[in-house]
Amino acid sequence: MHSNETAASAAASADFSAALGRLARRPEAGTFLGLITVFVFFAMFGGAQFVSPAGFASWLNIAAEIGIVALPVGILMIAGELDISVGAVIPASSLTVAIVSGVYQAPELIGIFAGLGVGLAVGFVNGFLVTRTSIPSLIITIGTMFGVMGLTLGLTVMIAGSTGVFMVPSPTTKLLLGQFIGGMFQVTIFWWVLFIVLLIFLLHLSPIGNWIFALGGDKTSARNAGIPTNRLTIGLFMLSGFSAAFVGVSQLLVYQSAQVLAGQSFIFNSIMCVVIGGVLLTGGFGSVIGIVFGTLTFAIVNQGIYFTGIDPNIGSVIIGALLLIAVLTNDSFRAMALNYVAKKKG
Repeated sequence: MHSNETAASAAASADFSAALGRLARRPEAGTFLGLITVFVFFAMFGGAQFVSPAGFASWLNIAAEIGIVALPVGILMIAGELDISVGAVIPASSLTVAIVSGVYQAPELIGIFAGLGVGLAVGFVNGFLVTRTSIPSLIITIGTMFGVMGLTLGLTVMIAGSTGVFMVPSPTTKLLLGQFIGGMFQVTIFWWVLFIVLLIFLLHLSPIGNWIFALGGDKTSARNAGIPTNRLTIGLFMLSGFSAAFVGVSQLLVYQSAQVLAGQSFIFNSIMCVVIGGVLLTGGFGSVIGIVFGTLTFAIVNQGIYFTGIDPNIGSVIIGALLLIAVLTNDSFRAMALNYVAKKKG
């Protein structure tokens, strides 16, 4: 009887150790620990204001806007590609809505569709050029970014006579995309949650997710395996463009103005969220939950610094340090996962 209990105890311990090992090898494992550490730090030094509803709203609002952009950018990185043009799509889409529905007085629904269409069009161009040329997506999307920025500036000045356009949305439109819940929480947070759910299904539950990981692992092998790599790549770039356009539209409806230079910070901020979230720059490894954790970590540091007595400029130092630590940690977790797979096969 005693030997049976000992064996059962040993088996349970082994199962627990194996479960911990699997958890540690998850792409988001290191990011989750970083998120907890950062939150506790600012909860301690930021005082009661940081953990108040207003404090939560300050970083959740930032996380939602960046998060909607970071999710498809992260999935593209898992697929081995990069999209820099999101920073130009955001102002282009918001100005499109403001001009179509504000300057020309078209119905708001048409303006919103036009704004989202800009994102889809830029995404299609990016994906088409990436699949039809041997030029890296980084270079292509930098080119389209400057192209879209130039067109946005030129057309806005020509049509509106300035680099900014104001628009007052209807109550219904504002309720759906530009409302503050309780006067603090942007409705964009709920849209972010919807994006998270949909992209978790896409990447982790649908067959397309396996295609994305295969594409990031080895594009040639993925093509030889029958995966429609060109269509998949174009679709992912269009998803990235659509998400950036969605943020641009929501920003217009929240702040009731669109500016040509808005959105530039989203380029590197979204990439930082993705890398902090455990996605490898080389592709083939990452998770949606990890990107969410990375986005929350970035937003907490970005806003939490203002609740402390620390110089706000230190926030950039902390974010930079987080990025370097994340890259080093991601490499370690990647190596750990590969070693585990090799031992399991052996």
